[in-house]
Amino acid sequence: MTEIGEIDEGFYSRQLYVLGHDAMHRMGTADVLIAGMRGLGVEIAKNVILSGVKSVTIQDEGQTTWSDLSSQFFLKESHLGQNRARCSLQQLSDLNPRVQVSAHTGPLDEDLLLQFQVVVLTDSSLDDQKCFGELCHSRGIKFIVADTRGLCGLFPQLFRLATHSPLHVTQHFQPFQEACHVSVSVSVSISPGPHAFSICDTSAFSDYKQGGIATEVKQSFMLSFKPLSEALLDYELVTLNDYGKISRHMTLHLAFQALHGFVKKEQRLPVPWSQSDADTLLDMVKKLNTVAELDELDESAVRNLSYTAQGDLAPMNAFIGGIAAQEVIKACSRKFTPLKQWLYFDALECLPEDGDQLAEGSLPAKGTRYDGQIAVFGSAFQEKLERLEVFPGEGRLGSFPAGGTLSTGMQAPPSALSFDAVWLELALSAVSSFKNFALLGLGAGKEGHITVTDMDFIEKSNLNRQFLFRSQDIGKPKSDVAAKAVREMNPQMNITAHQNRLDPGSEEVYDYNFFMGLDGVAAALDNCGSQDEGFVVRTLGHGDAEALEVLGGVWSSLEEIKAGGQRPTKWEDCVSWARCKWETLFNNDIRQLLHCFPPEQAVHMDFVVAAANLYGQIFGVKGTRDRASVRDILEKVVVPPFTPKSSSFFALPSLCVFAPDKAQLEDLKGKLASPSLKSSAMQMYPIDFEKDDDSNFHMDYIVAASNLRAENYDIPAADRHQSKLIAGRIIPAIATTTAAVAGLMCLELYKLVQGHKKISSYRTSYFILAVDHFVWSQPLQPQSFEVAGKKFTLWDNFLVEGRRAGQQEMTLGDLVDYVKVWSSLFLSRHRAPELLKLPEVTGRRQNFSSVCRLCGNYCHSFSVFGTQLSGELSGVGVVVTGGQRQSAGHVADRPYMTNALWSSHFLCSRPYTRLPVLWASEGET
Repeated sequence: MTEIGEIDEGFYSRQLYVLGHDAMHRMGTADVLIAGMRGLGVEIAKNVILSGVKSVTIQDEGQTTWSDLSSQFFLKESHLGQNRARCSLQQLSDLNPRVQVSAHTGPLDEDLLLQFQVVVLTDSSLDDQKCFGELCHSRGIKFIVADTRGLCGLFPQLFRLATHSPLHVTQHFQPFQEACHVSVSVSVSISPGPHAFSICDTSAFSDYKQGGIATEVKQSFMLSFKPLSEALLDYELVTLNDYGKISRHMTLHLAFQALHGFVKKEQRLPVPWSQSDADTLLDMVKKLNTVAELDELDESAVRNLSYTAQGDLAPMNAFIGGIAAQEVIKACSRKFTPLKQWLYFDALECLPEDGDQLAEGSLPAKGTRYDGQIAVFGSAFQEKLERLEVFPGEGRLGSFPAGGTLSTGMQAPPSALSFDAVWLELALSAVSSFKNFALLGLGAGKEGHITVTDMDFIEKSNLNRQFLFRSQDIGKPKSDVAAKAVREMNPQMNITAHQNRLDPGSEEVYDYNFFMGLDGVAAALDNCGSQDEGFVVRTLGHGDAEALEVLGGVWSSLEEIKAGGQRPTKWEDCVSWARCKWETLFNNDIRQLLHCFPPEQAVHMDFVVAAANLYGQIFGVKGTRDRASVRDILEKVVVPPFTPKSSSFFALPSLCVFAPDKAQLEDLKGKLASPSLKSSAMQMYPIDFEKDDDSNFHMDYIVAASNLRAENYDIPAADRHQSKLIAGRIIPAIATTTAAVAGLMCLELYKLVQGHKKISSYRTSYFILAVDHFVWSQPLQPQSFEVAGKKFTLWDNFLVEGRRAGQQEMTLGDLVDYVKVWSSLFLSRHRAPELLKLPEVTGRRQNFSSVCRLCGNYCHSFSVFGTQLSGELSGVGVVVTGGQRQSAGHVADRPYMTNALWSSHFLCSRPYTRLPVLWASEGET
């Protein structure tokens, strides 16, 4: 925050919709200490700094080593041997200038901890956790511990917290409970029941009239947490998340304690893939279990923890770091429900499926930036990662609200899982994924490569959740800036940045050969485009009535106001237009609607100023925000008097059918073809809506217009913040969830690179950080079906060359012929009455599905045009036989048309070798 009480809404825009202003103000007073600046610590610090607390102090006594570079994205090879906290300070400070960031390179002590409201420990010993946990618990300091070891991570937290979790629920959706606090918009007193309730004595209120809305208002409550020494013995505090790993969660609770004991005794972590160290750790866990008395120990999990404990993986740190940072935000903001009290997470299914173990001593530290990853997966795996070619695609989403989902896309049967053919189509933050790709070394070898494309440019609101961007990057292409930042993290990365849309216009760039040369595609989003060529011709193609209305409006915009058109030539014209538009929208139309009850309205200056400026921008007329000058102009504006129409009904042009004036349409075509319209004086400047620029009048106009309309109908007005959320279709977002989802994505990537074939190795993830709800499940097997003795799933495909060199694009008939040859099926002609029975159709157009009489399924969807069609129609549709079409039929001498769309049952689900295919015909109707 720039200063106490002031929130930079441009920077925190998306996060504000998650937390709200009150919670953000509370965060702006919090001082946070984060101990440990390895991969996990810097991930937490990055997310907390972006969130907007008052200050963050990072602490670390350690020096940078090669293994740190595997996941610490702010450390470089030039930092080797230097203090990790000091080397990370400047880049963490640059993330958010509104937050004070400082470094402490000495040890932790009581005097230091007492300066903070929240303390986070990473990469710490169990003795330190107990000591500092007791201190913080006794002094009311929120205390959080997070740790990752290889493919396992834990997260305990210990603090007392008064939490505010406002949730507004109307009675229509969720029953109220006893003693609920509600906000009532009018006096209500009705008998209790399943959909009714009673409130306090209302005798002092005004008489109840009708309606009313009651909204539940959540109250704050106090949560207390056990000290660490007690929580270690309470297994009911372990939060279950993957119900296929219940015994593993309990085992890891003991295994992490044993690992601390191992490190304390041996002064080192277990050697990667050492059988003797794994045996020792397992014996220590069994000894702890004599007290815990767990029914089942997952010995395999204990051994794998020992094998991989020296690993330091960026995806694990991203996920655990995202969760830990969200808990810090809860502690600072007192918003949402904290985790209570232990969470264990593992991704041990990332290890080889066949159970093959790497040989002890085969993973020596090589002195490379990937040592932390090699300790888990080995050198051969690292080399394979570096050879990959990946296409991150367009990534506008960028981030998520306080909850996220991830689907691996791996629903193919095990036999179809070879990495060379896998697409990773995930709705993730391309920026966070990019960071993880760099730390993994994805495509960093001589044969590897990453191509990224994003047509968007950096905006201020991106800076709060996409940490590769800085304020000086605003207005620059996202793909260029992200590629440059990733190269600085890992100079070995091979990246090509594009600014293309994924649409027909880029088919020559991203063609079949391009995609077949890739190993994976990630975060392919925003693949829609627009074209403006041939406007008049395309408009005429929509029918004479619509063309007359649209082209008439275009011509009016080109004709000057003094000649009867709408084109302004000076600022006064814009103000006059805005004033008259206000009169039409918010007075005349409402008076026509109410007729005999015209409301008393005053001129709304917000609307007039915003509308006049926008109108002037379209025609290149310079406007002003000076309201005094606008008032002077308004005094001279002549507002046409309102005359109510005799009818009490509104005319709705969109529903009117009329015969267009052909002569008028031809006259418009001639005028719009005039060479004089191509002069610079006639130029107009289209405006693209931009919600995040507060100087462009866009949100000014929307807020004023929507609130004026709300006033007309006695609807509560919305403030600018809420209006921006609605009009901009903003998805509330926060950096913590983005980090967690991107981490989970890369864990799935580990499996794909290794070629895991078991569907049980993959995970679909769903979580809500606001209430600490986590669910991991196995992806579903795809539905399979058999046609002509061949088995298929929805994930199978075959190549169709729609446009061969020097030939025209394939027609639909050609496609049918191609499918017939490829599948060895003969498509026979059938009379439609034998297959389909259509219900009664009345009106211009109705959509419905029809039951196939061969298989009994809804095989075809129809849109039927015409009037008074009913019964079982002979000759309905067009039957395709080897690409040849029959003529469409007639009913009662009236033409009709059907448009049959293929579905997944286009060959019918019943085993049948002579199957009908219906197709549409437009030219014969």
